[in-house]
Amino acid sequence: MTDRPDSLSSPDYNPAEELINTDNNHNEINRDAELVINRSNISSTTPQSVTNKSINKLPSKKKPRRLQLTQSQVILLALVAVGLGLWFDLAWLGISGAVVSLLFSLEIVLGSVKDWILKFLTPQERRNIFGFLGFLIAIAALLKYIGVYNIISGWLNQFKYDEFGSWADWVGALGQISIAILAVYVAWAQYVISKDLTIQQNRITQQQTIDAYFQGISDLTLNEEGLLEDWPQERAIAEGRTAAILSSVDKTGKAKIIRFLSQSRLLTPLQRDSRLGRPMLDGSGGYAEDRPYGTRVIDLGVMLAGADLSDQDLRWTDMSEANLVRTNLYRSDLVKANLARTILYEGNLGDADLKSTKLFYGLPKTATPRTRKGIPNYETGENTGVVIERANFSGVKRLSDEQRYYLCAWCGEKGRDRIPGGCEGIPNKLGR
Repeated sequence: MTDRPDSLSSPDYNPAEELINTDNNHNEINRDAELVINRSNISSTTPQSVTNKSINKLPSKKKPRRLQLTQSQVILLALVAVGLGLWFDLAWLGISGAVVSLLFSLEIVLGSVKDWILKFLTPQERRNIFGFLGFLIAIAALLKYIGVYNIISGWLNQFKYDEFGSWADWVGALGQISIAILAVYVAWAQYVISKDLTIQQNRITQQQTIDAYFQGISDLTLNEEGLLEDWPQERAIAEGRTAAILSSVDKTGKAKIIRFLSQSRLLTPLQRDSRLGRPMLDGSGGYAEDRPYGTRVIDLGVMLAGADLSDQDLRWTDMSEANLVRTNLYRSDLVKANLARTILYEGNLGDADLKSTKLFYGLPKTATPRTRKGIPNYETGENTGVVIERANFSGVKRLSDEQRYYLCAWCGEKGRDRIPGGCEGIPNKLGR
């Protein structure tokens, strides 16, 4: 029972004041609880912290330092032990040092070898090496178990060494033979290298000779104004120089000279002044051409007879009236070359390119090969064609119908079967 008057019946009762007093009582209770908790924490933690601080302030005892040696130092000490063992004749000391040195050195060496293999060998190369070693070991083991080594040992035991000398003699003889083989190989390699250098030097020398020839011909046939002014003696000297150089160069050099002379119009019969003999201009910036009566600066004649001109570039060259008996033109490029009135008796034109190559003048049905006394007629083609008896035309490329007609008509019976496209319906005008 409380002495508090009844709140509902008392006139001094205030509900707001009652609520304020209740809140104040709760706040005081919370503050008292927090104070008790803080005191308990202080009492529980303070002795331990003081104890830890006091312990930290006590002087610490130093731990004993252990002696640590590197692998290199251990190896060095082991080698010193080996040296002492050898010096004082102590076997146990020398063997112990050698074993220790071997173990520690083996660890370093194996690590280095492993690093080298991983750095310089790819996984595929490592597999190949291991596979090769495994193959050799497997073969050696199989030969052991099969008994091959026993057979060889028995054969060696039965072998009469006195009849063939000692093994040292055999090994010495084998060494001498190996040295002789090596000397032969070195000599052969030197020969090949020397041959290649000689060929290269010959090419350089030949090109220098050809360049000097070009300059000499130009100086000989041109005047100070650069006009062609050739006299009989100058033409004779030019022909002599050409004949000499064509006989001293290879087929590539010959082709270069022919191209130079053709493009310089020195192989073309030029129209001449009937009194002075000088070449005449054609009114369009060049020299006039006169096939029936013109004079060439250089007449090839028999300079190319029997020459090897295979696989060469002879496009747009003028070799008309040249003697090409037994000349080898195999696989040569003769596009738009002029072979009219040339003598290709027994020549080889196999696989040559004859596109637009001039073999005759006039029409194919009226054109005939040149003869010794026949006068050429450049309108009808009589005595303007190439002599192709017994020539080889097998596999020629880009042969026109007019060219095929002429070849079939005048190549002879032996050559008609080798002309591409056949000669059916074309008469054999050669008669043999």
